[in-house]
Amino acid sequence: MHHTMTSMHIDGSFCEGGGQILRNAVALSALLAKPISIPNVRHNRTPPGLRKQHEAGINLAATISSAETEGVHLASTSVTFKPAKIELPKTLTADPGTAGSTSLLLQVSLPCLLFSSSPTPPSQLTLRGGTNASQAPQIDYTQHVFLPFMKRHFGVDIALKIIRRGYFPKGGGAVFCSIPSLTEPLPPVTLTERGPVQLIRGEARVGGLPFILAERMKNAARATLLAGGVSPTAIRINAVREAQEEAFGSGGGILLFAETDNGCVIGGSSVSTKSKAPEEIGNEAAEELLRNLRHDGCVDEYLQVSDLLSRSSVR
Repeated sequence: MHHTMTSMHIDGSFCEGGGQILRNAVALSALLAKPISIPNVRHNRTPPGLRKQHEAGINLAATISSAETEGVHLASTSVTFKPAKIELPKTLTADPGTAGSTSLLLQVSLPCLLFSSSPTPPSQLTLRGGTNASQAPQIDYTQHVFLPFMKRHFGVDIALKIIRRGYFPKGGGAVFCSIPSLTEPLPPVTLTERGPVQLIRGEARVGGLPFILAERMKNAARATLLAGGVSPTAIRINAVREAQEEAFGSGGGILLFAETDNGCVIGGSSVSTKSKAPEEIGNEAAEELLRNLRHDGCVDEYLQVSDLLSRSSVR
């Protein structure tokens, strides 16, 4: 089957020309058992080509789908992916060896592990790398926004446990996922009315840093939400400091999420950096959440991307 089907060509410079088109293309190729070739990989990034996290993601999808690959190595600008039939369940570990995002590793592998022609036990996935990194959804977003959305609207209950947090630039985090397999396509979902916001929850957290930094993030986020017209009784943000064994390296971040009457969850987040005060991080997360709420959509920008792959599997 590998060699008889014509390969589909997907230009890696399309749209933003980054890693997202690569993850989407590889996940759908594996899911549909259709070979693809991708030239101009990450063409609009500096430097272009594969980084360790993309290499780990493609190799994970290749292992799941018994795919033949070419060009899957650091700095490669052309990738060929020829999948075979997916046999579930799988027990796998992926580790880019960097602070590459565990959320993005899940994004490329999840669609490949969701469907089986016959009932099977759940697949077990251990993802290593960065749990709270910039340029990607934090693992808290996956845990509090994306997975509850999948459960409420598609009936898919994916268990996620954060074993250890890994902060940029060291990485070293670990996340465990248990992914049930479905024998039917996902049900169609119509979500057009967001409904009023009931609560805004959140966590400002640090690992390997003083607790006061999490408090300062929390207080700044709360002040920005209040200034944006949110009722003080609707805001529930906690400040958390990881125990030493729960985090690798030092860092932090904040996730805020608004829950609405109609079951929509809208997020806003920011990751700590050495160059920014905790107040700036808290403000950024709150402003992102307020901006997403002003758009009046039923999902936020990150959920649109994650949900795209889920909806591609709807009957």
